[in-house]
Amino acid sequence: MSSSFRRRDGFDGEKLISLPPGILRDVVHKNPALFHLYITHIGYFPKALFHYRERRKGCEDNILIYCVQGKGHYVIADKKFEVTANQYIMLPATDQYIRYWADHEDPWTIYWIHFTGSAIDHFNETLQILPQKGPANLIFNEKVPDTWHRIYQSLEMGYSLENLANATMCLQYFMAMFLFPEKHLAAEHTEKADMITDTITHMRLHLDKKLSVEDMANKHQLSCSHFSMLFRKGTGIAPVDYFIHLKMQKACQLIYANEAKIKEIALHLGYDDPFYFSRVFKKNMGQSPEQYRLTARKVG
Repeated sequence: MSSSFRRRDGFDGEKLISLPPGILRDVVHKNPALFHLYITHIGYFPKALFHYRERRKGCEDNILIYCVQGKGHYVIADKKFEVTANQYIMLPATDQYIRYWADHEDPWTIYWIHFTGSAIDHFNETLQILPQKGPANLIFNEKVPDTWHRIYQSLEMGYSLENLANATMCLQYFMAMFLFPEKHLAAEHTEKADMITDTITHMRLHLDKKLSVEDMANKHQLSCSHFSMLFRKGTGIAPVDYFIHLKMQKACQLIYANEAKIKEIALHLGYDDPFYFSRVFKKNMGQSPEQYRLTARKVG
């Protein structure tokens, strides 16, 4: 893979680890379930004046660059972008031309990680990580640099299976903070998170009731449509579907834990019609309550 550097010999305070390819191949081959994604290079470049990297034939790794100060630039194929503080770029593995560099007047400070693995193409496709997507903003979260340092320290201690596996598992969490940032901010920092947490707590306390979207929205003085949009955005599920999901979780516990009749369990969860309860249970769990009781007892 053709590439070139144009920079001075290192940056004051830089950190850099490139994992030996032979060791990676051996560990991944012996432990494929643990290393469907894994780190190949990791670094931190502070005020990286003259940092320049050109990859004429792209890169077989994904490249995550998080800019915490200053700014930089990058080109992929024929598109050019600028990256500023509190932004990140995640470039997918590609054979397209890539070039990135620090701004000469205000050079960036960056944390970066290269990662790859057998699941890399599926990972990029599923999460819509595209070559020309452009930089994304990231609200500062102290857990991001802290997790990067944990990964670095693990690799710094050597390339044992334990150290490599720990770094790989931390990588998943590290990426999640970029791809799903709102889920990693303290709940008290966002009114929306408070609303969702309160709603779910209310649901759990009233599993024996029939709660409507209107009931839930009124509790927060919101319209049904706005409440549903916020709830779905925060959980990925509509409010009523989430409530049914909680009811079915509780039903599974009750069916497994005691000998109560299905009719009694249905009534306990707010279903007057046991046949309707059974249909809802089968739709969600893939088997009837009676079948679940038999199979759960065998497993337990």
